[in-house]
Amino acid sequence: MDNIILNSYSKISNLNVSRETCNEFETLISMIQEKNKKINIISKKMVNKEEIRERHIIDSAQIIDFVDLNSNTTYDLGSGGGMPGLIVAIIMKKLKISLRVTLYEKSYHKCVFLEEVSKKLNLNTEIIQKDIFTVKNIETGTIMSRAFKPMPVILNLVNENFKKFKNIIFFMGGSGRQILNSVLREWDLDYEEKKSLTNNESFLLNIKKMKKKIS
Repeated sequence: MDNIILNSYSKISNLNVSRETCNEFETLISMIQEKNKKINIISKKMVNKEEIRERHIIDSAQIIDFVDLNSNTTYDLGSGGGMPGLIVAIIMKKLKISLRVTLYEKSYHKCVFLEEVSKKLNLNTEIIQKDIFTVKNIETGTIMSRAFKPMPVILNLVNENFKKFKNIIFFMGGSGRQILNSVLREWDLDYEEKKSLTNNESFLLNIKKMKKKIS
């Protein structure tokens, strides 16, 4: 593996990414490229290795500072191609932390892909082919949501279907500030922000407590 690739992964704060972990990220990238020829794991417009590495792997990995490592599980809602769930699972393996990453995904074909990656890389994951909106009384640590549903929809889902959780991580894009300001009119949120490593206009949002305002 060349130094350019290693330097790319060095962007991930507070994580000394080993060569072995970089190799696993690169294996995942190759598997995404191959599967993307058959089904849409990611956009067809963004399939070269450099774009996948920056836009998906590093973008997903940067949430590691917010993931609650003291819980038994963390949930990736509407996981799709496994970002950020698979990325977090790879990092947990590197850190030798037994946290299980549960990936909820409705698509059968994407679940098959998630299983293939998990088996090949020996990851501590649970892949559940089910609509997360139909599951009730869920207990977990961190909840992750990346390019799944709009923020208000996720907040309502967590409020109604989750019995217990530690925090929720959102990936906020270019319109993230506008979305957050709108959400704050309906919700009281205890949160912190972190500037994105991959996009100057984006940020991560870590919500620790939430309560719907009485209208």
